[in-house]
Amino acid sequence: MTDKPVSEMSFEEAMAELEAVVRQLEQGDVPLADSIELYSRGAELKAHCEQKLKEAEEKVALITLDGNGQPTGTKPAEGL
Repeated sequence: MTDKPVSEMSFEEAMAELEAVVRQLEQGDVPLADSIELYSRGAELKAHCEQKLKEAEEKVALITLDGNGQPTGTKPAEGL
C-alpha cells in the first residue's frame, strides 16, 4: 500500500494497489484494525478505478466515424 493519494493515481496504479489490497484481505492473516483500513482503502481505489473507466468510456463514445467506419476525430465533451 502506498501513501500516494488515490485521487492522484492513474488507473493502472490504482488497479495494481487494489489487487494488492484484495490479496492481503484474502489471506486472512491481517489484524482486524488493519483489515478495516485496507477495506476502506480498497473501496476508495475501486471508486477511483470506476470513475477512470467511465471517463474513458465517455471519450471513446465521442469518437466520430466516417462513412467507411474509420475514426475521423473526436467531439469535445463537456466536463472532460
